[in-house]
Amino acid sequence: MAGPVDGLTPRQRLLRRWGALKAERSTWETHWRDLSRYLLPRNGRFLVDDRNKGLKRHNDLLDGTATWALRVMAAGMMAGATSPARPWFKLRAQDQALNKRHDVQLWMEDATRSVQQVFRKAKTYPSLHQIYGELGCFGTGCNFLQDDPKTILRHHPITIGEYAIATDSGGDVNTLFREFGMTTEQLVETFGLANVSMMVRQQYERGDYDQWHNVVHAVYPRKTRDLTKADNRNMRFASCYAETGGNEEPQLLRESGYDEMPAIVPRWDVAGGDIYGNSPGMEALGEVMGLQFKQLRLAKGIDYQTDPPLLLPETLSGRDNEALPGGRIFANSADAGVIKSLFDVRLDLSHLDRVIERSQGMVSRIFYADMFLMIANSSDTTQRTAAEIAERHEEKLVMLGPVLERQQDDVQRPLVDRAFMGLLKGGKLPPLPPDLIGQELEVEFVSAIAQAQQAVGTHSADRFVMALGAVAALPGKENVLDKFDSDEWADRYADMLGVDPHMIVATPQVASIRKARNDAMAAKEQVAAMEQASVAAKNLAAAPVSGEPTALTSLFQGYGT
Repeated sequence: MAGPVDGLTPRQRLLRRWGALKAERSTWETHWRDLSRYLLPRNGRFLVDDRNKGLKRHNDLLDGTATWALRVMAAGMMAGATSPARPWFKLRAQDQALNKRHDVQLWMEDATRSVQQVFRKAKTYPSLHQIYGELGCFGTGCNFLQDDPKTILRHHPITIGEYAIATDSGGDVNTLFREFGMTTEQLVETFGLANVSMMVRQQYERGDYDQWHNVVHAVYPRKTRDLTKADNRNMRFASCYAETGGNEEPQLLRESGYDEMPAIVPRWDVAGGDIYGNSPGMEALGEVMGLQFKQLRLAKGIDYQTDPPLLLPETLSGRDNEALPGGRIFANSADAGVIKSLFDVRLDLSHLDRVIERSQGMVSRIFYADMFLMIANSSDTTQRTAAEIAERHEEKLVMLGPVLERQQDDVQRPLVDRAFMGLLKGGKLPPLPPDLIGQELEVEFVSAIAQAQQAVGTHSADRFVMALGAVAALPGKENVLDKFDSDEWADRYADMLGVDPHMIVATPQVASIRKARNDAMAAKEQVAAMEQASVAAKNLAAAPVSGEPTALTSLFQGYGT
């Protein structure tokens, strides 16, 4: 934030914008607090000093359906879109002709595996799981990425309430401000004694290391920069730190920069010009709060029936505990039977049970839990066909398609780009094939859900091949197979299924194999023809002819005489 055009110091300008972003964010906070209270009590930090506190936060959860459904949704998104157990993306060249070359396919596969290895070492998958949980609950997630010399990437998950964002004219998040606490010792170790405020220096010099201080970190696009310089103060995105306490210090703790937006800030869905996202949790909140009330009523009704208020004689005053289950009270015949319920409690709780069950089902559907568990929860114990399972996947994709596409753009593609660029800068990728030098690459998603989306195309291909075979079986219709390009079908079918290219034989090698097979077959046919001619000649020589020794000698009658 260089350039005092408004008379403010860089630190004052940063804190002023932080205040404006917090004011804009404030209208969302009440909603986020309710979501945290009833869905994810351990998520959400709405005060800077609300850190590392083990207070009980689940007391308001009398019904955990929403928390369970949100957990299923986050796990389903993780397994379906970014599973650590199977490939979920692969690299491709934008030039489709290059993608058909086997050497390019092999290089892409090796580079893809290198990026996957980065994700495993950098603990990307736990961070992704938290992002999916925050997305489903609050509608907005945040993960701050930094370069790491050992693991390429280092993740810093940030929960809702700790940060504020802004977007560019296209609606993409390009600004992130976050506030967090650091001790005196941490401040000095991170930023240096000369850069901290006078108060922090004095605390450090007298050994008061554990006092907490609030720090704001801001990342935003630089408006002005010197393109002839490559230092971090002239990168596309500025990165500035400042203490929030006191106004006497004009300087920032640190100013540096990034070539790319270092934070991944996905949103579940965005309405109009909103900055923060909407979520299934927001849609389910009314049902979730109603479930807590209904469960409380159900428990109260059960209490009335199992432990009703009693009408006791005064002679039993002070002997309440003896009226508990298993207690014994001795009374004379005159007092017998005087202990009775204050009023007759006979409640039909089945209606309330059904209402609760309907609400729980609605919450599960809002979080797509029924879809992610649709096969596991199926009451049909018969064996299902592949076509039936494919149809169920297609049904899931219809509901999740728009959300999955947004997450591919907001989460998955930026992650792959950052890991790939880190490997490229570190020289940790295999040598490029000559034809790939200077070419643009792109990410293709081959996760379980993405594959299910592509597998929709395999159904039409299967139907075409089956129909073609049925027509070819008709008398006189064999020529219809001339319309079928089996090589192109094999390549495209393997691509739709995400088959490892190491398992596919390259087209030039296929041509060599076929040529060798054809040559061998031609040689075999030639040998067979020669053998057949030899046998025919032998038979002709041995065949008798009337008046002549053999048929063969008859052919030469008159020659040599």
